[in-house]
Amino acid sequence: MSTGQPIVFENKLDDSGNPTGGYASGVGLFINWQDGPLGRGEESKEPNGAFIEDVLKICAERMRFYQASKFACEENVVVLEHIEAAILWLGERTKNREVRDVEGTYEI
Repeated sequence: MSTGQPIVFENKLDDSGNPTGGYASGVGLFINWQDGPLGRGEESKEPNGAFIEDVLKICAERMRFYQASKFACEENVVVLEHIEAAILWLGERTKNREVRDVEGTYEI
């Protein structure tokens, strides 16, 4: 069930059509997405926004909180399994990009 509260999204592309920053906002929520790649080696930069992995970790922690309460249920278990699977697969994507020396860049 959705609360029906509006969530506003803005996803941005850079001049070359690469996904870059943006935001999502709603009641009690504001996420500024990472704007641009972090680079590699000496060209590494500090993050300037959130990553999907970070937001999923926050969601997983909230589901664990519910599951440790009187609201524990099978549906929460399934939701948590899927969030954790998403985190795992995003980690695999990062590992694969590291092996190809393209992590932190717009290279595919």
